[in-house]
Amino acid sequence: MRRKVADMTRQLEETAEPSPIGADRMPGTDRRTAIDAVRLRIGMAISLGLLKPGERLPDQEDVALGLSVSPITARRALASLAEQGVVVRRRGRAGGTFVADSPPSDVLAELSASPAESQAVNRLVDRRLLFECAVTHYAALNATPSQLDELERLTRDMAEATDWSVYHQADERFHQLVGTASGMGTAVEVYHETLAELYDYFIPYPIEKLLKSNHDHIALVAALRAGDIQEAVEVSRKHVDILHRTMFMGLAQSGV
Repeated sequence: MRRKVADMTRQLEETAEPSPIGADRMPGTDRRTAIDAVRLRIGMAISLGLLKPGERLPDQEDVALGLSVSPITARRALASLAEQGVVVRRRGRAGGTFVADSPPSDVLAELSASPAESQAVNRLVDRRLLFECAVTHYAALNATPSQLDELERLTRDMAEATDWSVYHQADERFHQLVGTASGMGTAVEVYHETLAELYDYFIPYPIEKLLKSNHDHIALVAALRAGDIQEAVEVSRKHVDILHRTMFMGLAQSGV
């Protein structure tokens, strides 16, 4: 089994292609600017009902962290959405940025992913699924006690998260650490790159659904502590399959 995983990893490294996207573009979002990509991701979440009318968005800094963009990019994207009536900004102690009660349907219709982006999502999910099984296999063999303790701490951080931004930041660190714990050398870098590319498609998601997916993280840590390779790999496989069939459904549906 170890040889099969190693062969699979080598094949992934050989077939992985770098993204030909410039510095002023956001990876994983066709040829859009980073600002337009943030607009699209928030707009899609609203169109899909993942963000509800009147719902408060996280603070600007948290939006930036949750969507892996700079604060100025998040600020400009939110300002643009406010100008178009998709979100509204309110001042005062109870202020912030909120989803508009009736966002313009024509604007939301423009904030949709292209077929090329949908195809890219599907390819990245397939690539991550293979990588996730590989790194989980070796993490069950090589993870140190301190790494396992940190993974467990991150599951607690996710369990205590109150919005998608905070959860997503901890989730990304969790999976990066699983990769690092595998000890698979340069293959870990390729896994991290794939993970980052896929997370560039992340759209805001109801915290209730994310908290439910954290049960997989908890089960994975338990399997890694027990050194149960088969159980750990199966947990990871199901986690990636189920999570990305829902979390990235808007992008996937756009290509239908």
